[in-house]
Amino acid sequence: MNQFKRLAGQTIIYGFGTIAPRILNFLLLTPLYTRILDKSEYGVFTELYAYIVFLLVILTYGMETGFFRFAKSEKDFNRVYSTSLTALFTTSIIFVLVTILFSEQLASVIDYEHNANYIRWFCIIVSIDAFTSIPFAKLRFEGKAKRFGILKIINVLVNIGFNALFFIVFPSIYKTNPDAIKYIYNPEMGVGYVFIANLIASIVTLVLLIPDLFNFKIKFDMSLLKRMLSYSFPLLIVGVAGTVNEVLDKILMKFLVADPSTALEQVGIYGANYKLAVLMTIFIQMFRYAAEPFFFSRMDDKNAKEQYAIIMKLFIIAGLLIFLGVMLYIDIVKYFIGSEFHSGLRIVPIILLANLFLGILYNQSIWYKLTNLTKYGALISLIGAAITIILNVILVPSFGYIGAAWATLICYLSMIIVTYFMGQKFYPINYDLKNIGIYFIIALLIYIVNKALDIDSFVVQMVVSTLMISAYTFFIYKKEKLLMIFNK
Repeated sequence: MNQFKRLAGQTIIYGFGTIAPRILNFLLLTPLYTRILDKSEYGVFTELYAYIVFLLVILTYGMETGFFRFAKSEKDFNRVYSTSLTALFTTSIIFVLVTILFSEQLASVIDYEHNANYIRWFCIIVSIDAFTSIPFAKLRFEGKAKRFGILKIINVLVNIGFNALFFIVFPSIYKTNPDAIKYIYNPEMGVGYVFIANLIASIVTLVLLIPDLFNFKIKFDMSLLKRMLSYSFPLLIVGVAGTVNEVLDKILMKFLVADPSTALEQVGIYGANYKLAVLMTIFIQMFRYAAEPFFFSRMDDKNAKEQYAIIMKLFIIAGLLIFLGVMLYIDIVKYFIGSEFHSGLRIVPIILLANLFLGILYNQSIWYKLTNLTKYGALISLIGAAITIILNVILVPSFGYIGAAWATLICYLSMIIVTYFMGQKFYPINYDLKNIGIYFIIALLIYIVNKALDIDSFVVQMVVSTLMISAYTFFIYKKEKLLMIFNK
C-alpha cells in the first residue's frame, strides 16, 4: 500500500501550498472584509470573484489536464511544456488587450459602469493566473511540491500584506495626516483595493516563476497543440459547465432576487457564509492537486481500479469528518465572519455537503479522463449546468440565497448519480457503496441530533460535540482499520 502513503504524503505537501494560503485568507482576510466592508460591498467582491473563477476556466481551456496527459504519453516532455505555455501565453495576451479595450462596455453590461477599473484589474489578474497554471502544473508533474507550496504561500502573504496596508495601515494614517499618503491612498476606493492587492500578488508570483518560464528551449509544435486541444476541448466544456455549478449562483443572484434593492446584500451574505465551508473546499483542492497526477501514473497498474475504490472511500470518510467538524463547532466557526452576516448560517451545512459531493464527483470523473472519453464528461457537466440554471431561476426569486444553496447541492448529487452509472458502463469500479452509505447516514444523524439538543451552555455544547465526533471517528477506525492500511 505504499502508493497510498505516497498519495497521502503528496496530498499533505500540496496541502501545505493550498491549505496554508486558503486558511490564511480565511483566518485573516474573511474576518477583515466582513467587518470593514458592508454587505453590499462584500456582495461586489463575491460577484466579481465569481467572474474571475469563470474566466480562469475559459482561459486555461483544459490545457492543465491536457498537459498531464501528454507529458505522460509523449517522449519529448519539453515540447509538450513549450507548446502548452506558448498557447496559454498567446490567448492570455489577446484576452487582456481585448478586455482593456472594451472595459467600459463590459462594465456597463454587468452594472458596474462607474467602476470600469474593476474590470481591467480582474481581467489582468485572471490572465496572469491562467498563464502561470502551466508552470505550476509542471512543478506538480515533476513532484516539486515544496516549491509549488512556497510560491503559493508567497502569493497569499503578499496579498494579505497589501490588504493590511490598504484597509488598516493607510486608513489609520489618513485619519491623522491625510496629506502624507494622498498620492497613494484614496478612501473612496473601498472594495477596489481588494483587486489591487490581488493584482500585485499575481504579478509577484509571475516574477518568481521566471526561472521556470525561461529554463527550456522553445519547441512549439502545432500538430501536438491540435491533439492537445482535441483532448482538452471537452474538458473546457466540463470546466465551464462545472464553474457554472460552482459560481453562477453568485452571478445570477443579483438579477434574480425578488427585491433588487437587497440584491448585493444577499450576494454578500451568501458569499460570506459560503466561506465557512472553506475547510471542505481546501481539502478537495489539495486532494485534486495530488490525486490527478497519481491517477494517471497508476492507470496501467493491474490493481488500479481497486486502488481508486479505496481512495474514494478514504476521501469520503475525511470529507464527512470535516462536515461534522464544522457543523458541530459552528458556534466557534461562525465568528470568522462578521456578526451582520450570521443570518446566513443556515446554508452552511447545505454548502458543506454540496462541496463534498463535488469532491466525490472529481473522484468519479477519472473514468472518462483515463479512457479518453472526455466527451461524456462534457455531457455530464452540461447536464449539471442546466440543473443549476433551472433551479436558480426557480428557487432564488422565492427563497433568495437559501434557494441558491439547495440548487448547488441538488446539482452535484444529480451529477454524481449520472456519472456513477455511466462510469460503471465504460470503466467499472467496485466502490464500497454499502459502507459509504452507512458513514453518510450516521454522520447526518449525528448532526441532526446535535442540532436538536439545542444546548444553551457553550461549554456543555462543546463537550457533547467533541464526544460525538470522537465516537464517530472511533467507529470508522474500528470498522476500516485505517492504520493497518497505511502500515502495510
